[in-house]
Amino acid sequence: MPKQPTVYDVARRAGVSTATVSRTLSRPDEVRAATRDAVLAAVDELGYVPSAAARGLASRRAGTLGLLFPDADGVGATDTGELPVLTTTGRTEVEIVRDRRTAPTTSMVDLFTAEVVRGAELEAWRAGLAVTIAVARGSSATAMAADMAGRVDGMAVLSATLPDDDLQRIARRIPVVVMAAHDREDGLDHVHVDNRSAMRALVGHLVDEHGYRDLAFFGGPAGSPDGEERFAAFQEVLRDRGVPVPEAPIARSAFTYETAREATTALLQRGVGALPRVLVCANDQTALGALDVLREAGVEVPERVALTGFDGIDASARSRPRLTTVEQPMRDVGRAAIDRLLARLADPALPAATVGLPVRVLLRESCGCTG
Repeated sequence: MPKQPTVYDVARRAGVSTATVSRTLSRPDEVRAATRDAVLAAVDELGYVPSAAARGLASRRAGTLGLLFPDADGVGATDTGELPVLTTTGRTEVEIVRDRRTAPTTSMVDLFTAEVVRGAELEAWRAGLAVTIAVARGSSATAMAADMAGRVDGMAVLSATLPDDDLQRIARRIPVVVMAAHDREDGLDHVHVDNRSAMRALVGHLVDEHGYRDLAFFGGPAGSPDGEERFAAFQEVLRDRGVPVPEAPIARSAFTYETAREATTALLQRGVGALPRVLVCANDQTALGALDVLREAGVEVPERVALTGFDGIDASARSRPRLTTVEQPMRDVGRAAIDRLLARLADPALPAATVGLPVRVLLRESCGCTG
């Protein structure tokens, strides 16, 4: 492998100092045009690529921001990390099979996380920074998060990904922004949507406009800040309107399509007559999993069971019937988290802040609304 050109090679070729080369590449507007042209020509001729590690040592910055999410696919649940064996046989034959599956056999893509990541990457790109993404799995989550903290300039973490003590420990080293949860006095920056007002508006519509009085909540995982806040708002609306208030969710899922299918199948084992008139789901993937199981069982939506979600993922507009849901600005959650990290990097003394983002209730056919 040929020797990689260094900043010294570029300086010699351009006839300038190494400091001028560095300034030209990092702050070109501060260098005279003729000098800048000479340096850039040398960079092009030699194929020089600046060392990110060297820049980081000089600036005490990595030029990278971290995104940390919880284990949504369950791979790390038992700490075995077991995955199907990866085989690369080199075979070129095309296998043709008759697919009789009625549901996905692998995890549905976490579309919420994907949109948050996209927004974060766009905002980091605007600032000339890269993004590192990691998933906290099993008992190694704390160690992995600590390792990431040593490689990035700031970290945005989805709520409930790490224990509070871990977050506080990391925040003593680099800026930390928590995405989603916002009702804790933890001294950290938060980016969130107004779960409570959004759920109150949605459930108020179900009771006031449709006259439903038998409503149940299909919750997320126990301890999820978003899920619990949405359930509390659900209860508040029913209590305010004198409608029977469930003390607990009728079922729970892990916010995924597959776990919602399993939980809905278990509900159906009690008999169709035991189903509530309305299922208010903690997120869209839960609602879509429930919808498919109900339809497969011949339970008509919304005629027998009305159904709602929360998130506004694209799939909610493509289901049949289309899913009534709360649309939250998922991409803007990522953008706002990065924006807050950049602000704190520029001024570490800024007081902790909470950034709230607006939501919309999208009324569609699954709740009984028409055209």
